[in-house]
Amino acid sequence: MQFLTENFVLIAVAFASGAMLLWPMIQRRSSGPALDSLGATRLINDSGAIVLDVREPAEFAAGHLPNARNIPLGELDKRVGDLPKGKPVLVCCASGARSGKAISLLRQDGREAFNLAGGVAAWQQAGLPVVKKK
Repeated sequence: MQFLTENFVLIAVAFASGAMLLWPMIQRRSSGPALDSLGATRLINDSGAIVLDVREPAEFAAGHLPNARNIPLGELDKRVGDLPKGKPVLVCCASGARSGKAISLLRQDGREAFNLAGGVAAWQQAGLPVVKKK
């Protein structure tokens, strides 16, 4: 007991650092399955997946995946019915953070949803095409 009281700060730091190490793993599980650009391409080509971009319209116009639909994350709960049912949904954003939240909403609606790991940035880094609106 004396050890605990004398080293309380060290023990608190150890627990905090352990929690910070586990946080990314917990975050990934809550955002649903993530696919890299190759897995995403396969999902689109083999399953006819719907590509949903949850970024803001200006971000979407700057460059998005081919045939992507844009529904900003803030509007998704009201517009989830705009997406056809029966097909998987590949959700993307700039880096993969917002799309995790969108996947939760889609799953609550009973849809099969996947997160594009690394978002549009990873897609571009893989050398895959993006479409820009003029």
